[in-house]
Amino acid sequence: MLLPVTPADIADLRTFLRDVDLTVAGLDAPTVRLWIERDTSGAVIGSTGFELSADAEHALIRSVGVAPGRRTAGAGSRLASFALDAAARAGAMRAWLFSRRSGPFWQKLGFVPADRDALAAALRDTHQVRLFVRTGQLHREVAWSRPLLRCPGMRDSVQSRTAEHLGAGSEPRRLGA
Repeated sequence: MLLPVTPADIADLRTFLRDVDLTVAGLDAPTVRLWIERDTSGAVIGSTGFELSADAEHALIRSVGVAPGRRTAGAGSRLASFALDAAARAGAMRAWLFSRRSGPFWQKLGFVPADRDALAAALRDTHQVRLFVRTGQLHREVAWSRPLLRCPGMRDSVQSRTAEHLGAGSEPRRLGA
């Protein structure tokens, strides 16, 4: 079951993301929304999340990771779909992401190659984009994008919509909020 990341989860999440070779910067940024899945022993076995642009029209999908022993069972698609749905419900109309190695996976979810400078312009206020621009990493990244499906009036809070997916009492909260 996916649970919203709390400050107490950051160290475990950081270790997990390092192990699956994903960006660990900005995990505690107040604008980053993250969820994790743990196994029965408490180990993190999956994660997902996003960060919205300042106008909430764009979402940077990030931290979608699955423990190596749990891949090929649909967990990655489930985690990515969760973040896409949550971002759409938060008002985003387009999802973007960086991925140098997993293009075929993201293409199965409707993503197409995108211009990384267009991503950086749409999401210039996000922690990860600011970091990639500042360090020069942006020009080594591969950008992907896809539209998000929304219905009129769908700009509900992520908290209330995610609670429907997870069950009562599992409302996500942004770290630092």
